Amino acid sequence: MPDEKEITIRESTNTVPRVKPPPKSSAIPVPFVYHPSDDGTDENLLILLHGLGDTQIPFGKLGRQLHLPQTATLALRAPEKIPFLYEEAYQWYTSFDPLGELLERPNPTPALELMTRVVDHLIQDCSWQPHRIHFFGFAQGGSVAAEFALKFWRSELSLQQKSLPAPSRADVEQHNPRALGSIVSVCGPLLSYPTLQKPCTSPILVFCRPPPADSAMKPGAITEFKKGFMRVEEVNMKGEGMPRSKEEWEPIMRFWSENLGRRQMDGLYEVMAGMASP
Repeated sequence: MPDEKEITIRESTNTVPRVKPPPKSSAIPVPFVYHPSDDGTDENLLILLHGLGDTQIPFGKLGRQLHLPQTATLALRAPEKIPFLYEEAYQWYTSFDPLGELLERPNPTPALELMTRVVDHLIQDCSWQPHRIHFFGFAQGGSVAAEFALKFWRSELSLQQKSLPAPSRADVEQHNPRALGSIVSVCGPLLSYPTLQKPCTSPILVFCRPPPADSAMKPGAITEFKKGFMRVEEVNMKGEGMPRSKEEWEPIMRFWSENLGRRQMDGLYEVMAGMASP
């Protein structure tokens, strides 16, 4: 027959386990809520970071309610309890001065060190690949998520630089920098001004509340994101705080649909046209 193509079918292979080992409390020094994927395939991990004065509990419930396909969720509690409060209220880093006023230039280093420890455990012990680890953070949690994505990218660029072969060592294997899967920051600005030799390739969605909302970010916040990230999507919706309605969640769900990975299921086969059988 004219234009007939030979079709070869081969079994799809994936060396990364479909079901990942759960994270261990002995390796993560803060309380957390972990849920494996509803459909039994842990292809993506969504890490949820709460805002100032909250805990991991409501964000653990949120992760379960999202029902994202092939996606496990991990909600972490911030490491520091807010001083002088009786209720369970936590902060990712010191946020108030001795007079109780919010710090204008907080230092997120403790939170970033915690996230490094958590992600190292997820990669080394739980079989997660960096590009399958995604973040969702609200307010202070969004700032930590974005800052950590930049920190992770800087470390990868540094490893690449160190692996560049010397003139006499052309056989040295070069390290290809890895980026995290994606970030969603809801009303969480960057805390530092990014200076990178190459912007981070992790796509980021920044969900903003315009003034006069209490959770509105300062002018120029999106410009700072664009200095640090190659792909920045901005969503502006009137209101306050976390997304609540279906309309407010829609751009976030669309962003995830474009950036979450999808595993070909066991027992399925890849169909390749125009290739001869082995």
